[in-house]
Amino acid sequence: MLAALPLALRKLDPRTMVKTPVMFIVEVGAVLTLVLACIHPSVFAVSLSVWLWLTVLFANLAEAVAEGRGKAQAASLRNTQTATMARLIGADGEIREIGASELAPGDLVEVIAGDVIPGDGDVVEGAASVDESAVTGESAPVIRESGGDRCAVTGGTRVLSDRVVVRITSKPGSTFLDRMISLVEGATRAKTPNEIALGILLAVLSIIFVLVVLTLAPMALYSGAEQSVTVLVALLVCLIPTTIGALLSAIGIAGMDRLVQRNVLAMSGRAVEAAGDVSTLLLDKTGTITYGDRQAVEVLPVGSVTTAQLAAAAHLSSIADETPEGRSIVMLAEQRYQLEPLGAEATAGATFIPFTAQTRMSGVELADGRTIVKGAASELVKWVHGTGASVPEETIPLVERISSSGGTALVVASETSGVRQVLGVIHLKDIVKQGMRERFTQLRAMGIRTVMVTGDNPLTAKAIAAEAGVDDFLAEATPEEKLALIRKEQESGHLVAMTGDGTNDAPALAQSDVGVAMNTGTSAAKEAGNMVDLDSDPTKLIEIVEIGKQLLITRGALTTFSIANDVAKYFAIIPAMFMTAFPGLKALNIMGLTSPESAILSAVIFNALIIIALIPLALRGVAYRAVSAGALLGRNLLIYGLGGLVAPFIGIKIIDLLISLIPGMA
Repeated sequence: MLAALPLALRKLDPRTMVKTPVMFIVEVGAVLTLVLACIHPSVFAVSLSVWLWLTVLFANLAEAVAEGRGKAQAASLRNTQTATMARLIGADGEIREIGASELAPGDLVEVIAGDVIPGDGDVVEGAASVDESAVTGESAPVIRESGGDRCAVTGGTRVLSDRVVVRITSKPGSTFLDRMISLVEGATRAKTPNEIALGILLAVLSIIFVLVVLTLAPMALYSGAEQSVTVLVALLVCLIPTTIGALLSAIGIAGMDRLVQRNVLAMSGRAVEAAGDVSTLLLDKTGTITYGDRQAVEVLPVGSVTTAQLAAAAHLSSIADETPEGRSIVMLAEQRYQLEPLGAEATAGATFIPFTAQTRMSGVELADGRTIVKGAASELVKWVHGTGASVPEETIPLVERISSSGGTALVVASETSGVRQVLGVIHLKDIVKQGMRERFTQLRAMGIRTVMVTGDNPLTAKAIAAEAGVDDFLAEATPEEKLALIRKEQESGHLVAMTGDGTNDAPALAQSDVGVAMNTGTSAAKEAGNMVDLDSDPTKLIEIVEIGKQLLITRGALTTFSIANDVAKYFAIIPAMFMTAFPGLKALNIMGLTSPESAILSAVIFNALIIIALIPLALRGVAYRAVSAGALLGRNLLIYGLGGLVAPFIGIKIIDLLISLIPGMA
């Protein structure tokens, strides 16, 4: 807060304050009371003027603290930017060095180990290890290569090894890092539609209360209870919703800041709010709901083969298989079936059979003449039948049972002295990430429908969807079908969120209300989405929804608190103003305040202090729980409605007791 104080003082400029009508009215009142205090000085008048100025300053401080966080992050990012040179590849193939600021979209540049990538672009040739810690904060390097969905590179990151050719897609000064710096600065954050609507409501309420106070002045004079301008200003400040008016901007800035802290860059505040209102969530199966690589979970022998024999054969056939599936088979054999790791002596003289799209099998030919292979069931059955051997009758039903459960069956077979036989089946399955079912249950409680999107066949998709606990699924999904699903949901009145990383995801990302593009994805995906996840973690979409809901709940809770808060101030100021003319109003002085002056000043002081007390809550956000909207509303009304009603009675009374100790205020 101390670091933000200079910025808060600069915001006292009326040209800045007028953008926040509620606090601008308070500032005008502070100027007016200061002038009156100078003309007719008294302890009451001076004290009131000081606390009105502090009210304005505390409101500015809330916004300045929120903006300060973004500016600190932006300064950290600016430190990563240096004057970068680029090796431009000319039309004739010659390479010449130019400044990165001279590059234009479409230029081809060569980047070698140790170089900083001069601008955003796509790798069109080669592969390299890239340090993206300047953007993501993660120290582990990532691989960027031509083709596929991992070709996008970010200007300002550094190539650690090898050589790539990058086609520039950004204009000078508009790289992803440049946009990130401008977006994380709270001062440049555009207000969202809901925030604008609430701001208009607060302005209208303020105008209404200005008219009320202006009307009240002649009524008080007519009733013989004439009030000074200073008292009327104090009444106005306590009537208008100053608490939420002071904190409204800080709440919005802090919401975007919480996303940045989780390495998610929101292109607009509108996207953050939309995340809070999302009712349909589209999630890719691979990498989001499942780990992405099928893993071996059991081996099932057939015929007279034992489980130990099948596990040993599967172990041997996979020892040189560097695919995720192959490594999982080795791990299963060693961990579950207690097989010793195979050393070089066990495979000495062996010839490994690599997997090919034609044979659809892999394995090993051992030095003792045995051959052990594993692969697709249809190919292994043909392989065994090729020598006239038969396949155990339980093999095909076993394969079908695994397929119907959403798994993949690999058949293991061997050949010894020209005799081939099926040994059994390895069950591979997509492993649902731990805790996903619980997360989907929470989302359901929040009123959000989850849809799993996958390219798998409907049978597999149905099995995975049932295990994960999603509400629905879209199997064999094409880009057109994703887009059609999003439009259908939106036509039904739902807000849709989805993640994507490929060019084929760009139409759906652009259509969805919250489109989260992975930083590892293509430039097209990042341009289409309204958020970018710098960590490229698809499951973060769930956190984004929670942060959006937290933003909306925080704004609603503090608005409720502010309105309830004002009610108590009426019980302090109204009786103080009119008790002399209307003795019956003493019944409303339920706090037993010392004097009219101390009552009014106590209310104004509390009005200022409650703003500073709520700044941490506005920045941190109200704790969000995955419950129904009705339960959430009831909880917030109880805590912030009742709390906003009770807190001022206690606070104003304590302040009144302290003020009564000041000479001239008793």
